[in-house]
Order: sequence, then structure tokens, then C-alpha cells
Amino acid sequence: MSQTQVISIDAMGGDYGPSETVPGLALAAQALPGVRFLLHGDEAKIAPELARQAALKDRVEVRHTEKAVGSDEKPATALRRGKGSSMWNAVEAVKTGEALAAVSSGNTGALMAISMLILRMSVDVERPCLVANWPGAKGLTTVLDVGANIDCDAERLVEFAIMGEAYHRAVHGVARPTVGLINIGSEDVKGHEEVRQAHAMLKSGRFDLDYRGFVEGDDLSKNTVDVAVTDGFSGNLMLKTAEGTGRYVEAALKAALTSSPLSMMGAMLARSGLLGFREKLNPPRAAPLLGLNGVVVKSHGGAKARDFGDAVRMAAGFPQGDFAAEIERNMTRLSAALAASHEPTVEEPS
Repeated sequence: MSQTQVISIDAMGGDYGPSETVPGLALAAQALPGVRFLLHGDEAKIAPELARQAALKDRVEVRHTEKAVGSDEKPATALRRGKGSSMWNAVEAVKTGEALAAVSSGNTGALMAISMLILRMSVDVERPCLVANWPGAKGLTTVLDVGANIDCDAERLVEFAIMGEAYHRAVHGVARPTVGLINIGSEDVKGHEEVRQAHAMLKSGRFDLDYRGFVEGDDLSKNTVDVAVTDGFSGNLMLKTAEGTGRYVEAALKAALTSSPLSMMGAMLARSGLLGFREKLNPPRAAPLLGLNGVVVKSHGGAKARDFGDAVRMAAGFPQGDFAAEIERNMTRLSAALAASHEPTVEEPS
């Protein structure tokens, strides 16, 4: 199999395993002619699902393993016991060059730990982060981290800004993306110490970034900046809240439009517009791990077939141009700044 044509799949990950990952893969396959897939997992559970998917005929190789990483398994345990599991093998296929990218709906912490161990970090980045494309009025905002790193110091937040800016340019074609730091207000004195330290570092002009300062949660839907940076705890809360709100609005709208024959008639007439509205309402349920020496995409743990298919398409379309060089330039500046001062200066309130 050619590296440019293969995606490696953890078929056992997530809440549903092959019953959703295989149909999701079939949906993606229809949009990815010429791409082939490595499926890692229990062949006895995968085979019946494959038999139902004509779109996958002659395009899949199953690598059997009965081992799988549990959804509640701690990252340290996954590292000790995970070798040979469907998740481990899916990522290892990227390292060996058999696959272009790996996709999993499995345990986020375990996936990050296993990916770091197998693929290692690129340039001088300390930890990978999860990035999401957030829908807004004018397009998409790159938001990171959305769940990989719960606690982040100022240096990690600056790393995320550097990686997010390079990612947005590569994926969305924006020559000079604007960058903001998510906070509870726009004033310099707002926020906890780590976010204020990161703000001072980004504002210093040491990095080749178009930094616009603090932004707030509602700025995401306004697309106030191209790249919005936060820690994984806050980012994951925002993402899950947006997903829940989107599902509520969709359900409430559906209930209203089916409440009477007249409403149902109106809904039928507006069907195409309503479908477009639903597409824009929900943030994508897949996120690549940035900072690794290889492409790994995390699909939502509760992903259904359509969501998993979106993750596979994201993996196949991930930019293969080497933007690690520009990340490395700014990471070198960050290292120099830290060497000059181990404690970044925080501006005193006036």
C-alpha cells in the first residue's frame, strides 16, 4: 500500500466500535476515491459490518487484534498495556509509513499518550494539542486546545498559538491569520496568572504572529480572530457546551416544525435551508492532534457513522506540506525568550 493512499483506522474505539466506525468509513470512502484503509481490531466483529458496505469492497485490509483500549483507561495504563491494541496498531502504521494518518474515536488521554510515545513530538513542542474548526458568521475559527491538556502554563499557551497559526494558514489558506487568547475579558488585568503571562509574551512582538490580544467566548461565533487559544479544560467545556446547545436547538426546531400540519408543510418547503442550518450549527466532532511527527485525528467518543466519516475525511485532507519549519522558527524564539527570563514579566495594572 502506498503511504499517500492509506488511512489507518482504530475500528474498536469510541462508544460503538465497528457498528459505527465501519459504516462511517464507508461514507468517507465514497468521497475519497483511490484511498485505501487499514482497519485494526477484532476481525470477528468487523467482518459482519464490512459485509454490509459495498463501498469498502477491495479497499480494506483488516489487521486482527482482540486488544482494545478502554474508554476509562488511564493514559499511564494504556502505555503499559496498550501495545498490540487496535489504537496502538493504528498509530504505529503511521510511524512505519504504511499509512498517511490514523483515526480513532477512543480514549483521548490514551490516544495522546500512545501517539506521543510512538510518533514523538515534532520540533521543540512539549505536548500535542487538539484543534477544532469552530463555525461562525464569517467562516471557521481554529480553536485549541479542546481537550488534550487540562492544565497549561503560559509557555504551553504560546506553543498552541504558534501551532494554531501555522495550522490555520495551511488548512484555510489565510496568509497571515490573526490570533487571540481566550479570557474572561479584554482588559490586560483580567484572567488567571498563566493566561496573563501568555498574553504578555505574545504581545511582546518576539514572535512572528498577528496577535490581537484577549478575546471572549462569544468572539468565536463572530470570527473575531482566525485562531483562538485556550487550555484543554476550558476548550473542552466550550466544545461540549456548543455541541449540547446545537442538539437542543435542533430538537426544539424539529418539535416546532412538526407541531401541526401547517408547520410540517412549511418545513418541507424549507427543507434544504434547514439542512444547511443544521450543518452550520454544530462544531465538527473531530480534531487532529497537532505537534506530532505524523497525523492523528481524534473523533468524538460518541461519534456515530456520519461523525466518524467526517474524521476520516479530515485525516485524508490534512495538509501534507511541511509547516513544521515555520513552527520551529517561532519555537526557537520561545526557547530564547524563556532562556532570557524564566519568569515572563506581567504588566502591572495602571
